[in-house]
Amino acid sequence: MQNLFENLTNVWNRLKKDGKPVVLYGMGDGADKVLSAFEHFGIKASAVMASDEFVRGQSFHGFTVKKLSEIEAEFSDFNIALCFASQLTDVMNNIKHISLKHTVLVPSVPVFGSAIFDDSFINENRNNINSAYALFSDEQSRRVYKSILKFYYTGEISLLDEITTAKSEAFDNILKLGNNEVYVDLGAYNGDTIDEFLHYSKGEYRRIIAFEPNSKNFEKLKKNCGNLKNTDLWQLGAYSKNTFLDFNNKAGRNSAISDNGTKTRVATVDSVLCGSSASYIKADVEGADYETLLGMKNTLKNFKPKLNFSAYHRFEDIFRLPLLIKELNPNYNIYLRHHPYIPAWDTNLYCI
Repeated sequence: MQNLFENLTNVWNRLKKDGKPVVLYGMGDGADKVLSAFEHFGIKASAVMASDEFVRGQSFHGFTVKKLSEIEAEFSDFNIALCFASQLTDVMNNIKHISLKHTVLVPSVPVFGSAIFDDSFINENRNNINSAYALFSDEQSRRVYKSILKFYYTGEISLLDEITTAKSEAFDNILKLGNNEVYVDLGAYNGDTIDEFLHYSKGEYRRIIAFEPNSKNFEKLKKNCGNLKNTDLWQLGAYSKNTFLDFNNKAGRNSAISDNGTKTRVATVDSVLCGSSASYIKADVEGADYETLLGMKNTLKNFKPKLNFSAYHRFEDIFRLPLLIKELNPNYNIYLRHHPYIPAWDTNLYCI
């Protein structure tokens, strides 16, 4: 691990120094974050493009949004900076198709937080990066870990192809859910991950406890899962203490703690379980993953439930979460998998 980044080019330096025009591919929050990072690193964007079906003459940060064919007519050679995320097969295939003809790089920006994965970040966190590597329990996890880190650093999409596996592999080979699970779903959204759990547990379980902080999502959750037997639905966010926090209440899965928004109740898993057991906990808590683990330390210590935790919301999560899990219960075996997604979203820790 000591020489993982040796002879690799930082994506920010590459975009700045190779002299080619830089074309942003995508609009929205991701592109806003990339442009902010460009300003920090002194990188100039030359144009903005979108997939053909989304180009309607609109503008973005003063650029007229263009089709790829229009960009090709304007520039003889250029770099494309991918600024959006997708797990849709046709979208990912289109990105890869474009990359066969043009250089497509992903200047990774965090889903939450402000850290940028550059040389300074690596130097500040080198000890923890190396320490976490030693915790993984199989060779595939170590390959995923190294490739994700190199992807964050270089922006090379091909690094994801080498380590992508289906979610079923993790459920079948690591989690191996039984028919008597007590399942805690943190960030249950509309019940889709409860459906996933029911699929892999063959519809049999002892109990389901689900947290969902967003009021609109919670109504969908009640509609879809309210009639399930032995199921408790809580309009709560998961956190390290019981309190109220502001949530941005964005649509879909993107509701998260923010500087301002709707006051929302959050609670620790330990307090909701109140000493009762859990056998499987899934968490997709939009950047509050570390705090959520702190709020279930007694459950992890006393019952060692199987864990399925997102490890991509903040760059540091990929190493600080396994370090914390091992600290809270040294008996865990820790695995890391990346499932189909560009960029490195849906990179998850599986612990047993």
